[in-house]
Amino acid sequence: MSRSFRDRDTKARLGADFLPLSQVLPVSSHFDSTTAVITGASSGIGQAIAIALASAGASRIGVHYRRNIAGAQETARQIQDAGADAVLIPADLANSEQPSQLVDRAFDELGPIQTWVNNAGADVLTGEAGKWDFDRKLKHLVDVDVIGTIDLSRRVARRLADQDTASPPSMVFLGWDQSLAGMEGDAGQMFGPVKAAVTAFAKSLAQSMAPRVRVNTVAPGWIQTSWGETTSDYWDSRAKGQALMHRWGLPDDIAKAVCYLADPANSFVTGQTINVNGGWNRRYDTSGSDPAS
Repeated sequence: MSRSFRDRDTKARLGADFLPLSQVLPVSSHFDSTTAVITGASSGIGQAIAIALASAGASRIGVHYRRNIAGAQETARQIQDAGADAVLIPADLANSEQPSQLVDRAFDELGPIQTWVNNAGADVLTGEAGKWDFDRKLKHLVDVDVIGTIDLSRRVARRLADQDTASPPSMVFLGWDQSLAGMEGDAGQMFGPVKAAVTAFAKSLAQSMAPRVRVNTVAPGWIQTSWGETTSDYWDSRAKGQALMHRWGLPDDIAKAVCYLADPANSFVTGQTINVNGGWNRRYDTSGSDPAS
């Protein structure tokens, strides 16, 4: 099934509810003149979050990327179309020296930061990494998603806590809705423990940094990013069937939840995890298997 067919199908079923972010945001005026950094913002969910925050009124957005400079430039263009400035910041979170460089550059160029979103994660499903064996994929996920994210977040949290801002700054993590319940197969055994670790760290960081910094997590369900756009009919059917809303989630769905949690007006919200998965369908039968597996 082609990407264009699926996109048209999703939009047709959503009807009037499928609106550009610029028409449903800003969520409040409290983002006005604030700054934000989104890691992994060159495509997919990270790109949608960056554009959403610009549409919500943030004035300067740090766009982190690893190698996808073309994607980062496209994110920057859409941020500028929304009326904000974009600062591109390259860094490899698997490199032990580069997280500190990312933090220093972000604060040096943006000044006080109101919103930091930890979206970056290793892609082991598409491209060359999709051909790796289980052990190599798992190690890479741990290095980037767990160790890299924890190292980066501890550095950022200290800097956020030292700022003098009108409202406590916010840090938002991206988890996974099935990380605690579990999912069968290699994907569940890789992403489950990795995203569970990220969510547990976020909750512990929230305990450590309150009330100076708010820390929350968005746990996406089946979101139609690059893998979802090209996956098999089995996974396409499963993604739709496991959501009570009977559709794939979109990057914009996650961006809206991040904007809610990061909104400076929501200063009483911290230590929370919000599942954005269209509602978990407990009646879905998972006894079938992917014919390609």
